Amino acid sequence: MHSSPITSWEGAEAYFTFADKPSVLTLILVLSVVVTAGAIIATIKHENHSYIDYQ
Repeated sequence: MHSSPITSWEGAEAYFTFADKPSVLTLILVLSVVVTAGAIIATIKHENHSYIDYQ
């Protein structure tokens, strides 16, 4: 019932290493959200320093 229809990896174009590990996928998602939020916060700080302080 839980057998895979894939019998060989020959000719495969991509390997999804962490597809069966939800904890790793969650960690990658959290890290990407943190990096994105950090970039947005750094951009806001830079723009405030560059344009608001010197007017």
